[in-house]
Order: sequence, then structure tokens, then C-alpha cells
Amino acid sequence: MQRNIFEQDHEAYRETVREFLAREIEPNYEQWESDRLIDRSAWLAAGKSGIVGLSVPEEFGGSGVADYRFRYVVAEEIARTATTSFGSGLSLQDDIAIPYIVNLGTDEQKQRWLPGMAVGELIGAIAMTEPGTGSDLQGIKTTAVRDGDEWVINGQKTFITNGIHSDIVIVVARTDPNAGSKGFSLLVVERGMPGFSRGRKLHKVGLAGQDTAELVFEDVRVPATNLLGTEGRGFVHLMENLPLERISIAVNAIAVAKAAYRWTRDYVFERKAFGKPIGDLQNTRFALAEMLTEIEVTESHIDRCVLALNADELTAVDASKGKWWASELQKRVVDRCVQLHGGYGYMMEYPIGRAYVDSRIQTIYGGTTEIMKEIIGRDIASQ
Repeated sequence: MQRNIFEQDHEAYRETVREFLAREIEPNYEQWESDRLIDRSAWLAAGKSGIVGLSVPEEFGGSGVADYRFRYVVAEEIARTATTSFGSGLSLQDDIAIPYIVNLGTDEQKQRWLPGMAVGELIGAIAMTEPGTGSDLQGIKTTAVRDGDEWVINGQKTFITNGIHSDIVIVVARTDPNAGSKGFSLLVVERGMPGFSRGRKLHKVGLAGQDTAELVFEDVRVPATNLLGTEGRGFVHLMENLPLERISIAVNAIAVAKAAYRWTRDYVFERKAFGKPIGDLQNTRFALAEMLTEIEVTESHIDRCVLALNADELTAVDASKGKWWASELQKRVVDRCVQLHGGYGYMMEYPIGRAYVDSRIQTIYGGTTEIMKEIIGRDIASQ
């Protein structure tokens, strides 16, 4: 089926992304996965090639691109090359950290942080999850207490994407213990602040090269000017960014599912069993037919969601629908593709093997499938 979401500018940009990945990422990726850390040089190269910081306004050194279709192109090309550890960190920067600064930051904050983020010199992270708190953000125990012109932060965070490399961390902290959901605020902690330290670089099942870490805050003194947004509206700010965060995961999910299908479609007509390509077996053809149909139907829906996001019409509920469905589809398609590869599908030198271990997290982070269904269900019940 012919897609019509992309225009000439998007396809021209695709060539830029493809050339960048071939030159800077693919030759080094295996080593970075082995090291369990994408080198910072990749971020600087991405900055020079215009692959990071697309939504940073031009006055702060970015491209000023609000059209999410360009990020969609990046996701598709990263999926095609199976370099998803790099893509995961990039998504955190472009789809979460930068939008928080752009949408909530003061002019001074934007001038201080956005130019570096736009060129890959400053890497951002957001610290929500804690050792005893996952999807239940109201259980956050990290505190920030006002002391004159500073906030004093104490607490621990875990599963933080870009946790090792991050130069600025948007920390969700409880600033009023008696205000319930209105007692949380966002504070930006910067690299080198006394009392701010990194814990373990976590050893994950997949996305090996993507740096995920524990963060520790021990009497970290943060200037009052590092308050991001409005005091006490931290939860509101988080909710405002959820449509973008969750559709970002959905976009990456459908991109990976499509890449896995294409690798497998090619492979089954090269691999022979019983004297003929396994693609000539009815079971294989049925599997391909089912996967292609599901992918195209889902892709059409995600395309609509991206256009709605561009028009500022994508709701948190619709983003939740796209997130859970596309990520579950990704998991299902990749698993079937491994099966069709046989033993070679379990080998990490094949991209389908890497996709298999990297895909499992998609139905968990950004809100689990169960949380997505609960959000949708509550909306249904309220009508």
C-alpha cells in the first residue's frame, strides 16, 4: 500500500540520516554494544549532521522543526540498521528532554541549555522512576526542600535513560509533602553539582549500548532558577508531554516491526529446506501475509497519530492506544520473525537477534501496556 505521509523534504532528509548512520554509527555499533555504552562522539556527529535537536528553535541553535515526520524518518532508518541503542538515547533527548525545556523553560534556561542540546554537546535525561516506584508516580519519595535561593534535593532514581552521559537531568521531586498530586515539581540538576552522583550502569537484557543508570541525590543544592515550569505543577507538566513521549515509542515500535518483517521476507526466500526456499511453504507465506497486514493497518493508524500530533490534536488517550498496540505488535512480529529465521535468528550477528532482545522493553517503559489500557478504560468509563 502506498503511504502518503512523507513529502519530498522528508525523503531528502532520509538520505541524510541514512548516510550519517552508515558513516558514523554502523561501523562502530558492535563495539559500543560490547562496551555497553554509545560513545559521546556519536552525539557530536549527530549534531553536526542535523540528526539531533530538530525541535530546538533556530534562535537557540536548532533546526526549529516542529514537524514530527522528520523524527519519524530518523526512527525508521535507525530501525532499518538495527542501531536501536543509539536511537533510544536520541529519542529521550529529542522527544522528552528538549521538549520540556522548549515548552517550560524561561528565556534564560533556554539560552543556557538548548544550544548545547541542539548539537549533541549537552545530553539530557529525565528522572522519574525510583527503586520502589514505577508506574505509580505519586509514590515518588525524592524530596526538594526550599532553602533561601536554593532547593535541596535528596533521593534516588533508577532506570534512567542517558543516566551515565547526561549533563542535565530533569528531576521529579516532591516539593510539598502535604499537597498530594499538586506537591511535585521539576528541577534541573546539572553535571558536577555537589551531592549528585551516578550509581550503577545497569546491565539490561537488551539495548546494551544505551546507558541506563541509577542516580543518587544527597543534599544536592540546586539554584531556584533551575525550577522548570511552575512549582507544584510537576504532574501537570508530565501529563502535558505524555502524548509526544508515547507516540514516540509507538513510532519506534512500528518502525522496528516493519524492519524485522523486511529482513525476514528477504531471508525466507534465500534459506532452503526440503529442496526449496522456505518462503514457498504455505505456513511461511501465511505468516508473512498476517504480519504485513497487521503492520500496514497499524502503520496507517500511527501515521494519523503523527499528523494529529503535528496539528496539536493528539490526546493522551489516543497516544496510549497507539503506544500499547504498536509496541505489542512489535513484540509479536519480532518473535515470529526469529522463528522464521530458525537457529540463525538467535544469533546476535543477525539484526533480527538484536531486535529480539531490544524489543522487549517497549511494552514496559513510557507506561506499561496495562497502564495504557487503564488510561483508555478510565476515559471510556467517564463518558
